[in-house]
Amino acid sequence: MSQYLNEFRTQWRAIASATIGLTSGLMMNSYAAAVMVPHLATSLGWSKADLAAVQVMAIATVFAFPFVGRLADVFGARRTALVGIVSSPLLFLGFSMMNSIWTYVILFGLQVVLLTTTTPPIYCRVIVEYFKQARGLALAIAASGPPLAAVIGGPLLNNFVIAHGWRAGYLALMVFTVVGGLAALLLMPAETKSASRTRPPSRARQDYAFILKSPAFWLLVVSTLLCNLPQAVLLTQLNLMIAEQGVVGRAASIMVSAYAGGMLVGRFISGFALDRFPARLVATAGLCISALGLWAMGTIEGSVTGLAIAVLAIGFSFGAEADILAYLIVRQFGVRVFSSVHGMLAASVAVSSALGAGLLSLTLSTTGDSYQPFLLGTGLGVLAGALLLLLLPKPSDFVDEADETSR
Repeated sequence: MSQYLNEFRTQWRAIASATIGLTSGLMMNSYAAAVMVPHLATSLGWSKADLAAVQVMAIATVFAFPFVGRLADVFGARRTALVGIVSSPLLFLGFSMMNSIWTYVILFGLQVVLLTTTTPPIYCRVIVEYFKQARGLALAIAASGPPLAAVIGGPLLNNFVIAHGWRAGYLALMVFTVVGGLAALLLMPAETKSASRTRPPSRARQDYAFILKSPAFWLLVVSTLLCNLPQAVLLTQLNLMIAEQGVVGRAASIMVSAYAGGMLVGRFISGFALDRFPARLVATAGLCISALGLWAMGTIEGSVTGLAIAVLAIGFSFGAEADILAYLIVRQFGVRVFSSVHGMLAASVAVSSALGAGLLSLTLSTTGDSYQPFLLGTGLGVLAGALLLLLLPKPSDFVDEADETSR
């Protein structure tokens, strides 16, 4: 067995813990909300505007991500994830008993803050500590857990809610997060000696000085801001965008499948490529595909095949980005401050999503409700962000060597 594949045999607990943890954490909640919210609106008489306004509270993750990232670097992924593992089922229990929109607001706010401890900055730390040869593919497998669970579990949850009601649905989610959280915690291997929890919290000033003085960090921040401008909007308004090009009805469902399929394929191809080729080139090439897809989507009219290919390309890139970001962070900064850097970049993604939504609102109001300027403009932004990654300094191998010898 090659050393590459042997890593999966010897470090299976790390990848199993991360995959299950992400699948039962905050990333899963966005898929669950898509199922639950329509039932809440119908049952409790809440307006779509009220429910949409609640989503604004997700901006709180901008402040939560850097904080929990630092917690993971100081105290370890296990202790940090435990906060979300305990909180998640309790919050779902609270959702099952609510009647007021204000109760929903409070619970939702607590959820998006506390459950940032169950996101990639924490669980991916486990993978980058234990995987070296197959790190890219391991990250791809872990990142694929939530969307695969949504594909399988989404229809099951929806049917369960139709049969038993939304309160029972939240109780089912409570049970799911208890089982998933405990499994992730029990499978998680012990921290390696390279984990920064062996360093006192007082070293935060030195660590942040090291991060903020690094040109690589600012290149990643700007690239993240540019490349994620269209992502959140595409997830919520994809059908409207393709309808503008004359594709509606059954043909439109093909686009949704193409986007989801592209994301999964992109994750695995990019993960495999990161383990074999220079990360900067893989990252740039992968994200440039998205720019081409955005431009094609903004210019193709009426061609189902052409639009499907464009949407597939966009999904491919956005799927690949999950592996690429974590991989670039550990190659540039090592394991010791991995979660701190990842947390700040995750906050940048949240900021970029908000900016993208604002940009879309502006372009729609000034161009007669046309998505074309937004698609072409953000395509240019994604291209610029992708090319910036070519400027990343070539990391020396001392980072991985230090991690290996400190185990």
